[in-house]
Amino acid sequence: MLPLADQVLELLSLERTPFWTYAISALLLAALALLLRPLLQLLGLFHRYYVNCQRLHCFPQPPRRNWLLGHMGMIEPCEEGMVRVSQLVAAFPNTFLTWMGPFLPFLSLVHPDYLKPVTTASVAVAPKDYLFYGFLKPWLGEGLLLSNGQRWGQHRRMLTPAFHFDILKPYVKIFNQSTNIMHAKWQRLVSLGSPSLDMFEQISLMTLDSLQKCVFSHSSNCQEKPSDYIAAILELSNLVVRRQHRLLHHIDWIYYLTAEGRRFHRACDTVHRFTADVVQQRRLALSCMGREAWLQAKQGKTVDFIDVLLLAKDEDGQELSDEDIMAEADTFMFEGHDTTASGLSWVLYNLAHHPEYQQQCREEIQELVKDKPLEELEWEDLSQMPFTTMCIKESLRLHPPVTIISRRCTEDIKLPDGRIIPKGNICLISIFGTHHNPTVWPEPEGSVCC
Repeated sequence: MLPLADQVLELLSLERTPFWTYAISALLLAALALLLRPLLQLLGLFHRYYVNCQRLHCFPQPPRRNWLLGHMGMIEPCEEGMVRVSQLVAAFPNTFLTWMGPFLPFLSLVHPDYLKPVTTASVAVAPKDYLFYGFLKPWLGEGLLLSNGQRWGQHRRMLTPAFHFDILKPYVKIFNQSTNIMHAKWQRLVSLGSPSLDMFEQISLMTLDSLQKCVFSHSSNCQEKPSDYIAAILELSNLVVRRQHRLLHHIDWIYYLTAEGRRFHRACDTVHRFTADVVQQRRLALSCMGREAWLQAKQGKTVDFIDVLLLAKDEDGQELSDEDIMAEADTFMFEGHDTTASGLSWVLYNLAHHPEYQQQCREEIQELVKDKPLEELEWEDLSQMPFTTMCIKESLRLHPPVTIISRRCTEDIKLPDGRIIPKGNICLISIFGTHHNPTVWPEPEGSVCC
């Protein structure tokens, strides 16, 4: 018997049979098909990219940094970046195009007439874009901020009772308590000779303190001592913003290999553990007591957000799951603290730049509380503070807490001047840009100088 090596050589030297020829041909055709399919897909991708670029030529764009980065880094997340936005809006008062890298375009809309076709389009035509919102999903889940379509509509209807006047009114007392803690802390810091303090950090702790009491009926005393839960929320907020401005960190598997990605994962675990514990304990108490006994026990007490979510039912009597409740609670802790702290910080900053306006607001409030203590003021009493209200609104115009939102067009959308936003593109609805548009506001920077 021939050795194995000789048998193989003999087999290879056999005369080619029709079967052998057909087998080789079939293998070659299969290999060609495997190579051809991705090649055709790649060619199709480049063709769509070329067509999209041609359709976007009608929109002006500022000079790119270079061909690779596009406009990345042109607008930093700071005051200088906002000044740059104002300059772009002055040059392009309706809409302009920017690029993230060489392949991803963004169409910025900065005029009310140009926002309208996108903001009034149906959810199917202009849904939320998850390029940036997606970074929040591991933290916030499918809450109102990130959900779409039928799920969003169902949850929005179920959460409506949480914003009823009778539910919100008792929260004013909690807001005042948290604010008094912050004021006492400021007075103590000043008495100790502190020359300055980070206003946004202090107000963020106050809003988180208020929300934790209103959402969970939990007091962590986070304004006076460290709280792991509160620290995790603040860290997550910062990490999400940092990730948006680092292109490689947009890729999940790369991001979670970095130090920041691991910090994000740990902070998510901390937040989710706290929320899950509260929801599960409250769910257990509700099931033990029963719905009627639970409601009776809550009479005369402040109903928190978790209570409202646990009792919520849709038209078919379907309740929210624990996962749904956790997502909504985490969403409101994030959205509620950051935007409120930003708005309040800018109001105080702008009033500090104009002591005469600050004094006028003070006198207006002092007049209002002559006959009624501040703690007893009703919502309708705010109508008696017209000047203070105008200052707050002007500050929100100058420095909106949310500067931009994004939508992805699933169909072509026609703009007022006849130009078309091609389907598949991301639109950036620039709230800040619209508020600083000189064609909308004769004096876009207002009387308050930033």
